[in-house]
Amino acid sequence: MSNTQLQTMAASMPFAAHIGLELVEASKDKVVGEVNVAADKCTAGGIAHGGFLMTLADCVGAVAAFLNLPEGAKGTTTTESKTNLIAAAPAGTVLRATALPISVGRRLQVWQTRVETESGKLVSLTTQTQLNL
Repeated sequence: MSNTQLQTMAASMPFAAHIGLELVEASKDKVVGEVNVAADKCTAGGIAHGGFLMTLADCVGAVAAFLNLPEGAKGTTTTESKTNLIAAAPAGTVLRATALPISVGRRLQVWQTRVETESGKLVSLTTQTQLNL
């Protein structure tokens, strides 16, 4: 996908645009997005809020599921999501979220998204189930 196509896909989800998500790579086997941890996405301690990290992972996983919809499906929705918050990411940190498939079926898809710093430090790990509509 071209950079323009990637950004158009991200922009189609208003909440993804709200958090500043930029898609870097998107294929049926892998979706990668990046965000900067802005101060307004932090806790009082100046570190990335857990809900922000969950939103980031959900958006990237949703794009991955969308790219893998079976013929005739109209969309996808998250039915379950679990996030382990591993380490802090202070304001100003650039985070990279990488979604990889665990299972891509006709009715359900399961994706795992690693959110890491630029140096590769794991910040959170999300596993989400997507229902094909």
